[in-house]
Amino acid sequence: MDKQARSSETPEARRKELFDLYLRRTDRINSWDLVDLGAPHVIGRYLFEKPRWILYGLARSKDPWERRTAIVSTLYFVRQGDVADTFRLAELLLDDDHDLVQKATGGLLREAGKKARRQLLEFLDRHAATMARTTLRYAMEHLDDEQRDHLRRRTS
Repeated sequence: MDKQARSSETPEARRKELFDLYLRRTDRINSWDLVDLGAPHVIGRYLFEKPRWILYGLARSKDPWERRTAIVSTLYFVRQGDVADTFRLAELLLDDDHDLVQKATGGLLREAGKKARRQLLEFLDRHAATMARTTLRYAMEHLDDEQRDHLRRRTS
């Protein structure tokens, strides 16, 4: 699915079929590597120029792999310079109790920060005190020592 979704030769109708199949069979997507392999191109690329409301439904799912799919799908958007949905979805997932959702959320915040550093710093300054520690740790990996120290003080 990922290879087909990545290919520039794949027609839009086939991308839609892959997107629908992924969402129809989320019960079979049951590990972080399956999400991380498929979500950016099968879901993210397909939704890039379309309404993205489905991601917000996935982010509210009881299934951690659907929640991880929601945030990991935004990697495609981030690579195109579009970080808005990453920050919005991360806000929904700030207190997620699943460590692999926390890691994905922090990782996507970090990636979004490469495109929008000020927005990442403002987001972390606003939420550092209440967000999951794992999410915060992943999100601030590429910050300098002074910025990390500032955020750590906000959590104390």
